[in-house]
This record gives sequence, C-alpha cells and structure tokens, in this order.
Amino acid sequence: MAEFPGYSIAVILPCYNEEASIAETVQGFQQALPDAVIWVFDNNSSDKTVEVARAAGAQIGYEERPGKGNVIRRMFSDVEADIYVMADGDATYDPEAAPEMVRLLTERNLDMVNGARVTEEVAAYRSGHRLGNVVLTGLVQRLFSRRFTDMLSGYRVMSRRFVKSFPAVSRGFEIETELTVHALQLRMPVGEVPTQYKSRPEGSSSKLSTWADGFRILRMIAFLVKEEKPLPFFLTVAAVVMTPSFVQFVSVLREFLVTGEVARFPTLFVALSGFVIAAMAIVSALILDTVSRGRREARHLAYLRFPGPRAKQTSALPSDSKETAL
Repeated sequence: MAEFPGYSIAVILPCYNEEASIAETVQGFQQALPDAVIWVFDNNSSDKTVEVARAAGAQIGYEERPGKGNVIRRMFSDVEADIYVMADGDATYDPEAAPEMVRLLTERNLDMVNGARVTEEVAAYRSGHRLGNVVLTGLVQRLFSRRFTDMLSGYRVMSRRFVKSFPAVSRGFEIETELTVHALQLRMPVGEVPTQYKSRPEGSSSKLSTWADGFRILRMIAFLVKEEKPLPFFLTVAAVVMTPSFVQFVSVLREFLVTGEVARFPTLFVALSGFVIAAMAIVSALILDTVSRGRREARHLAYLRFPGPRAKQTSALPSDSKETAL
C-alpha cells in the first residue's frame, strides 16, 4: 500500500469480456494504490464484466468501437488525472509493482515508466508471443531507440502531459507500439522496471492473435517509420528502385557505345521510368521530412502545455518548504 499526497492517480483498465478476472484486478490496484480512482472501460463485452467491475468499486466507462487502441484513445480523452496507471483487466500484471513505478515517475520527473514483463510461467507468456515481442521490440530499438526492452507491455505509468499529447491513431493491440514511439520521438524522459507477469485466471482467455496482431504491429511500425522518419524511409525506396534501373541502363548504354544503336527500347524505358520514380521518392522524402518536423514540434508544444510530475509535487509542498525544494 502506498500513498502519493498531492497527486490525483487514475488506474485505467481497458476490458473486453473479463468477467473472470476484472474483480481481482480492481481489488489488487485498490490495495496497492488506495487513493487512486479505478476506471474500467468496457469494449462491448457480452459477459458481466461491467457488473462485476462496478460491484468491485470501479468507475465505468464505455467505448463502442472495437479494439484496444480505440478504448485507450477514449480513456485518455475522458479521464482526468495527474498520473495514469494503465494495465489490462486480465489479472496478469502485478498491482504491487504500481507504487514503485509511480514513485519512479514522480521522483525522476519522468513521463512514462514501462513495466517490462518477467515470468517463469510458460502459460503466461507463450513462446510465440515471446518470440514476436523480441523480434518487434528489436526492430523498434533499431529504428528508433533502445530505451525499452519490452515494447509490447500493456503495463505503463504515464504523466498527464504524456497522455494529453498522445495522438492515438491505432485501433487494436498495436497501440503499445504507438505509445512507445511517441515517447521516443519526443525524447521524453522515460524509465522501465521489471514486473512480474502471471497466467490468466481460470475461465479467462486471451484476445491476442499471435499472427494477425503481430502483422498489425509490424504494419504499424512501418507506418510510424514512414510518418516519423520519412527521409530514410523514402530514400530507401528510391535506392531500391534506382539500383535495378541503373543496372539495366548501364547494360543498354554499353550496347549503344559498341553498336551505335539502342536495340532494347523497352528496357531503356523501364530504366528511365525507375529513375523518375526514384527522383519522385527523393522529392517526397524532402517535403515529408519538413512536414514531419512540424508535426513533431506541434506535439511537443502540446506536451509542454502541462507541467511535469515534479512541478505538481512542488506545488503541493507547504509554503515554508517551497524555497528549500527549489
């Protein structure tokens, strides 16, 4: 049990058919963060998730559009707090880790603390999911930054300025990727702590599809690279198109130098078309890089509208203690 005076804390739990686990999840966070408001956002559940969550003491929110990304977008819009603790409603994440994560966020003035999953239970973290997480996390590390070891964790503590500057685009489970890249691209102060991860309780089943959702996450990574790093993305496209075109053009040029004739007009036409496409990709790269910078600056300005966690802590100090804190 931990208390954080001066802060309003919201625990936000996206749920779909979690009747078997939501009460345990709500009660766990109530014990770990007694001053927090627990929010359960239901995503068209066909079971008694809402009734069980309400009986356990949670506030209820609704999002009719299917998909975890849509639910998180709604939660970020509707819930007001200084600190947001996000987890799943399936009782797999350890609520006892929440106070440590909140404390790290407030003491170091961070904007997000990621709960990296640690488990020895095979049923909790299936080999396919584990491998997919390693591959996709490694890809994001290579493309953006090596700040996180478990990019797909659904357990995060976030500041108000992170949540209110996040332009949620994702609809499904690829939302974790978008959250990670948002923090990395704005170069926010972030942290990560290992947290225990356990298997679902009996009667609860996972909604994650290894292959389908893995493909969506991979597609989201490609989309974010295009949106956030258009210069290297389109220069790569230009290089891919230019290389075979250049090879074909050189072969036609050699024949022309020897014979004085162009015998393969279709090949020449294809090669020149490749040059045109590559040139268009380069121009697109330069234009979109400027657009991307502008959008990133706009998000940063939205981020700066809200004070960090430490500023909130300082304002809560007694008047005779503020000078010492500063």
